[in-house]
Amino acid sequence: MGVGGMAVRAVERLPLLHDQDETAWLDVMAELARAGRTEELDLPHLADYLSDMARRDRRELESRLVILLNHLFKWTHQQNHRSRSWRSTVVERPHEMNRLAGRGVLRNHGETVLAELDPEAAEWPFPFDQLLTVELSEEPV
Repeated sequence: MGVGGMAVRAVERLPLLHDQDETAWLDVMAELARAGRTEELDLPHLADYLSDMARRDRRELESRLVILLNHLFKWTHQQNHRSRSWRSTVVERPHEMNRLAGRGVLRNHGETVLAELDPEAAEWPFPFDQLLTVELSEEPV
């Protein structure tokens, strides 16, 4: 059997490899993509994987945004109970979020999530841009 037959058998095994060892499957997908062997890619699983990664990024942004808002709210409204943990979150989280959602689809998603919050219930007057560059004051607000 020629080399072509071996390649076909290897490609046919990719879905099985995906189910058995996703990291190994990812390594193979990366090798095939780098080599320009697009016809050998496991496209159905690859499409699912990429969609999952996009959903994961959106969930991560939502989670970080909720934590940041929670800690900023506490920092602003519970001055007597301020903790290093709150300060750390409020100082570090905007930088992480700016790296994650400073532009593009995730920025739009962050703005959408923030806009969907009830501003009166949350008592949160700041737009998404300000969350990415928040500065803390030690003085009560």
